[in-house]
Amino acid sequence: MASTDPPAAVLSTLRCIGFSSVETVAAVTGLDPGEAESALIDLAVDGLVTRHSGPFGGWGQTAAGREADARARARELEAAGAGPAVAAAYERFLELNPELLDLCSAWQLRRPGDPAAEARVLDLFADLDRRAAPVCDALAAALPRFGRYRPGLARALEHARAGRTEYLTDHLASYHTLWFQLHEDLLATLGVPR
Repeated sequence: MASTDPPAAVLSTLRCIGFSSVETVAAVTGLDPGEAESALIDLAVDGLVTRHSGPFGGWGQTAAGREADARARARELEAAGAGPAVAAAYERFLELNPELLDLCSAWQLRRPGDPAAEARVLDLFADLDRRAAPVCDALAAALPRFGRYRPGLARALEHARAGRTEYLTDHLASYHTLWFQLHEDLLATLGVPR
């Protein structure tokens, strides 16, 4: 999803992923790590992002960055005429969201070492993913930057079905993490408060 405007892509990404390392920002945006770091520094000079140290630190938006990102999203939505399509996809997303949360809980509360229970939950994730695909496709058609979610969700499910079950709920690229980022992206794009 590399952007022709790296600072804008980085600022938008930070709204969805929260405080993150340069490497994570680069991976999500599709930018080279050096390019992502340069964009972060430019944004910091403009007062739109800040860096916190420590084990849970990283780069994140400032209040001014959040406002600038909201304005950019509103302009993007209006320029593309995508408001109705994104709003309709968001409504469909909201129908699936409680089910995703229940599946994540079921996965985390399962009895470890019960392959039948794990297979049932994985099958339910696959069914949810099948129904989420058209929502993601509609979003990507409305605004191309939403295009990263469908492949990411599919990849996470593929990893989980291949035995790397941390890709359901316990990995930075897990199904749950990407779903949460998509939710944040939708809220920010539509200007809906959490």
